[in-house]
Amino acid sequence: MARVLETLAVPRVSSFPTASLAPIASSSVSSLSRPFNSPKFSEFRGLKAQSTRSSGSASSGSRLARRGGRIVCEAQETAVQVAPVTDANWQPLVLESDCAVLVEFWAPWCGPCRMIHPVIDELAKQYMGKLKCYKVNTDESPSIATRYGIRSIPTVIIFKGGEKKDAVIGAVPKSTLTTSIEKFL
Repeated sequence: MARVLETLAVPRVSSFPTASLAPIASSSVSSLSRPFNSPKFSEFRGLKAQSTRSSGSASSGSRLARRGGRIVCEAQETAVQVAPVTDANWQPLVLESDCAVLVEFWAPWCGPCRMIHPVIDELAKQYMGKLKCYKVNTDESPSIATRYGIRSIPTVIIFKGGEKKDAVIGAVPKSTLTTSIEKFL
């Protein structure tokens, strides 16, 4: 025996009646009404409400509806992809770059490497347009690691004009990397 525990009506942006059901990914949530005991969208940490101007009336039960927002993935706005570098694209991406380049040498099995990944992501976002950030998996591209004498990981090397300028070894604080970066910008 199947029972419906709760239903949620989400109107489309167009002129559909409010009782019609629509997929939440393609709909506006400007006039969302929810039962008292249903979960709030704002409690879900993977999504956030993005404010939009809405001419519709908001229902009293939903903070999201009062704000006239829509659900969006927060990661789309904050993610900066630190691209991997291999033997094939090392020369054009790193050595022939027109600006300073930060390269993180890492491996998937390395615990400290996983600790420094978020720091490298933050630096890539912070210095976007001034510094290019890449990562080299030393298991997949050992010749690059050998060429630059990488004996322990994580190692972060800063290149400018195709030359190695500075190296920082280990999972260090963001401030240490920032100090090293600032010397070459």
